[in-house]
Amino acid sequence: MTKRSFAVALAMLALSLDLTAQLKPKTKGEYDALNKMFSATTPDERIAAGEEVITNFEKTDFKSIVFFTIAQAYVAKKDDVKAIVYAERSLEADSKSYQAPLMLAQLIAVKVRDNDLDRDERYNEAEKYAKQALENIPGATKPNATLTDDQWANEKKNLAADAHQYLGIIAMGRKKYDVAVTEFTASVEGAHDPDPAAIVRLAAADNKAGKYDDAIANADKAMALPNVAASIKQFAQSEKVRAFTAKQAAEKKQQ
Repeated sequence: MTKRSFAVALAMLALSLDLTAQLKPKTKGEYDALNKMFSATTPDERIAAGEEVITNFEKTDFKSIVFFTIAQAYVAKKDDVKAIVYAERSLEADSKSYQAPLMLAQLIAVKVRDNDLDRDERYNEAEKYAKQALENIPGATKPNATLTDDQWANEKKNLAADAHQYLGIIAMGRKKYDVAVTEFTASVEGAHDPDPAAIVRLAAADNKAGKYDDAIANADKAMALPNVAASIKQFAQSEKVRAFTAKQAAEKKQQ
C-alpha cells in the first residue's frame, strides 16, 4: 500500500553502495565477500553470502550493513520474524543506524492486533524504534557518493516521513486519533515525495477524529495523485464515503 515501498527503498540504499569508493575492507578476501553479497540476485543468495561474511570476517567493520542486508532479504522472503532478528543485530552493531530502526518500527507496528496480549509492549517497542530512526536520520551520511547533497537531503525527508507514518500507525492502534492525525500530517507534509498510503491513513485518522472535511480533502488528494495503485484509490474512496456519511449524520443530529 505504499508508493515508496519501504523495503525496496532501503534495499536500494544498502545495495547501491559503491564498494570501491565507500567501503574499506581490511583484505581482498573481505572485499570479495562483501561484493558477492551486494551482487547477489536472489534473497537466498544474499542471505548465504551475508552469513559467509559474518562467519569468515567476524571483525568486519561492516557488520551492521551485512546484518541489515540479510534482514532486507528476509523481508523479501516475507519472513518477518527473521527480518526482525537481523535488523536488531544490525542496530546492535551500529546504534546510529537509521535503516534498522525504521525497518523494526514498520515490521512491528503493522503486525500488532487489538487482541494481542503483548499489544502495549509491542507498540512501545515500535515507537522506540521509530523515534530512534528520527534521531539518527539527520546525521546520516550518504550511502552512495554519487548522490548530490540535495538528493540525499530529499531522501532523508522521505525516511523521516516514513518514521512519522509508523508513529501514526501506532497511534491509530492505540486509538489516539488526534496523535495519529499529527503524525500522518508530519509524514505527508515533511516528505519530499509524499506516500499516498500516508495520505489515505491521514484521511482515516481524520474520520476517527471527527474531522470529516479534512478526511474528504485528503481522500481526494490521494486519488488525484498520478499513478496511484488501485488499492490506494479504493481505500481513499471508502474513507471519503465514510466521511460524507458521518458528516451527514452529525448534521442531522444538530437539526
